[in-house]
This record gives sequence, C-alpha cells and structure tokens, in this order.
Amino acid sequence: MPSLPKNPSREQEEREKRRSEQLRANLARRKQQSRSRRSGDADDREEGLKAAVGEPHSAAEE
Repeated sequence: MPSLPKNPSREQEEREKRRSEQLRANLARRKQQSRSRRSGDADDREEGLKAAVGEPHSAAEE
C-alpha cells in the first residue's frame, strides 16, 4: 500500500473512509457466514446461498 501524503486532500480522506467502511462490512459478512456454516444453519443474508435440503448428491452416483 502506498504511503499517504502528510496532508491528504479531502477526496483522499473520503476515499480512505469509504474503503475502511467497506472492509469492515465485508469482514462482518464473512464472520456471519462462517458462524452460520459452523452451526449448520442457512445463511440468512439475501445475497447468501440457501442451505441444501434433501439427500446429498455425489458425483460418483452419476
């Protein structure tokens, strides 16, 4: 990561702030996803994958 100038412009400060917020949100999503996988529950997020139902499918059965 390049070093920031001593007096960053307003635009640079806003960009860094947005980046930090996005990184924190991403981390929170990943932690929630990991927790739901460990507990075996479906991922409740809208963009998450649905839990599989029924018998597991194996490629060897085909």
